[in-house]
Amino acid sequence: MSRPYRMPAWKTAPFIRLLIPFIAGILLQWYLPIPYHMIITAMTCFSLASLLFIFFPLALRFRWRALQGWLLHLLLVSLGSFVTWQNDIRHDPGWFGNSLRAGDYMVVRVDEPLTEKTKTFKTTGIVESLVRHDSVIPCMGKVLLYLSRDSESAALHYGDRLLVNARIQSIRNSGNPGAFDYEQYAAFQQVFHQVFLKGGDWLLLPGRNANPFRQFVYTARTTVLASLRKTMPPEKDELGLAEALLIGYTNDLDKDLVQAYTNTGVVHIIAISGMHLALIYMMLVWLFDRIPGLRQIKLLQLILILGCLWLFSFMTGGGASILRAAVMFSFISTGKYLSRRSSIYNSLASSAFVLLLYNPYFLWDVGFQLSYLAIVGIILFQRPFYALLQVKNRLLDELWKLASVSLAAQVLTLPICIYYFHQVPVLFLLANIIAVPVSGIILYAEIILLILSPVPVLGHYAGKITSRMLDIMNGAIRWIDQFTFSVWDRIPASLLSTVLLYAIIITLTAWLFKKERKWFHFALSLILVFVLNNTIFQWKVAQQQKLIVYNIPRMQAIDIVNGNAFQFAGDPRLSGEVQLSHFHLYPSRVALGIHETTEPLSGLFQQGIFYRFCNRNMAFINKPLVFEPVQNKINIDYVVISHNPSVSIKELAEVFHCRQYIFDASNSLWKIAKWQADCSALHLQGYSVPEQGGLVFDLDEQ
Repeated sequence: MSRPYRMPAWKTAPFIRLLIPFIAGILLQWYLPIPYHMIITAMTCFSLASLLFIFFPLALRFRWRALQGWLLHLLLVSLGSFVTWQNDIRHDPGWFGNSLRAGDYMVVRVDEPLTEKTKTFKTTGIVESLVRHDSVIPCMGKVLLYLSRDSESAALHYGDRLLVNARIQSIRNSGNPGAFDYEQYAAFQQVFHQVFLKGGDWLLLPGRNANPFRQFVYTARTTVLASLRKTMPPEKDELGLAEALLIGYTNDLDKDLVQAYTNTGVVHIIAISGMHLALIYMMLVWLFDRIPGLRQIKLLQLILILGCLWLFSFMTGGGASILRAAVMFSFISTGKYLSRRSSIYNSLASSAFVLLLYNPYFLWDVGFQLSYLAIVGIILFQRPFYALLQVKNRLLDELWKLASVSLAAQVLTLPICIYYFHQVPVLFLLANIIAVPVSGIILYAEIILLILSPVPVLGHYAGKITSRMLDIMNGAIRWIDQFTFSVWDRIPASLLSTVLLYAIIITLTAWLFKKERKWFHFALSLILVFVLNNTIFQWKVAQQQKLIVYNIPRMQAIDIVNGNAFQFAGDPRLSGEVQLSHFHLYPSRVALGIHETTEPLSGLFQQGIFYRFCNRNMAFINKPLVFEPVQNKINIDYVVISHNPSVSIKELAEVFHCRQYIFDASNSLWKIAKWQADCSALHLQGYSVPEQGGLVFDLDEQ
């Protein structure tokens, strides 16, 4: 008996075949930029070559169908390159960065409501024009605005126009090893500059320039926040989580609470994602099916559903993951209206294609990556996981079904979570079983709360009930997080190790699904390569001896590293505050494989401001010093100066024969500039950490 024919996935989901070369073109253009004229030439040639096939005889077209397929793929590669080039605003002659000169004034439109920071207000501005002497130069482009926290700044709103007179700065990375690449992240948002404004650096211009739809969205968002704050008790944790869960407003979230949700693997509840939109979609379908008269008018029902979904998406900030879900549900709703069903893989691929066509830089968005990987994981693995246990009890069966979804979502998201966050939530299954259904109920409760909020009594009780449910969920997550084994952290990961993990998962999946021995052999080979790669990394860690001067604004931070152990020299605040240390120091230490703090460090000798390690002499100066005249200069490899001490490079040069002076980020820029000028005059090497980035010395190689 012949085996039944199974149609290949790429035939039931043709958009996958279109998406792969399109993504290849995006990657090619970003990492190996191609000139515009070459992209246009390639697109023209491949398009004409594909069109020529129409004039060929049918037999010849069939014979050369493989060539036609390759031409289509190459056309899509060139299309991906074109879209990526086109979306880079730096290629636009009207971008303000191409025209800006020293002394120019900028007319900047506030493009979003202000966000409160510790010492400033932050917002995004759109540069409308440059003012140079008596001329006005129209231009475009985004800039990050940081305004001092005062009453004038607090009164600014979306659409206000400012005349800015301040020194604009390019966005740069900290340069610390393993640190988040903020410069690239901002570039993907098409933001390349920032400006810090004090009271006298800007002037409010008459007239506002606001988009009516965006103004409506921001007003609706403000109204929702006001309703929540009016009806819910003022407990910060519950109110902040309610705001994040409903519309993605995260400014009021407690950092320790966010860390607890991250450690337990349920941070996706806080970050607005496809799960939230799915709940909204199900509610809308249920609601519109029960409204008399609307049930029969399918087209109107479709328009209302899509309108509500997209309005919710824009109100939550329009992140890549929520836009993915909005496009997906738009396709599903439209297909349902047209009475057509398509492959879920095709729907996923087509939604990704549409989003990347709109903004190719979504490809690097973590939310975009996790969203698609989680959906594909659920589609592939949920049923096999669910089939592992047969549970007769209905309640337990529903719990196992939910658990199988969580397990399936973790399979493909785990490697990328390790790569970005360097940790694995061990108790994610328990946390998701509790948090996912409860958060769904809370989301519906918040919607009911908004409906009842105009009636004070009903809104008050709805707010208390919602707050109580949030308190229960927070308590459960904190209880899970308190276990010492709730999270496995400090996991180093590179691009190579992440690719190897995905290759192992793919080959093991192919072996389990196809039952072919060759896939098992491939998986074993990849596991061997993965173990070998990890062994080489650990060997390098064991051999390393480094001096690291971190770039942390207004702070002194130095690590002396021996193997996987280190001794910290710097501001005690960085060691005492977990959040501060986790943000600035944790990524670097994980990337270098160091995790044991040891004092004194093996091989390190310290006497006052002087340190000797690995045959290198160092001095860390953070206060004024008085030196006696010396006949023979002291040999010092590195002098690190911190906290604006009243010292003179000339005086230090009379005492030290120094290889390099390092001025860290705790010093003022004007003082660093003076020291740098003194170094240049004396033909000495100076290094400005806040301007040139964090510094890593491999002491065993010096």
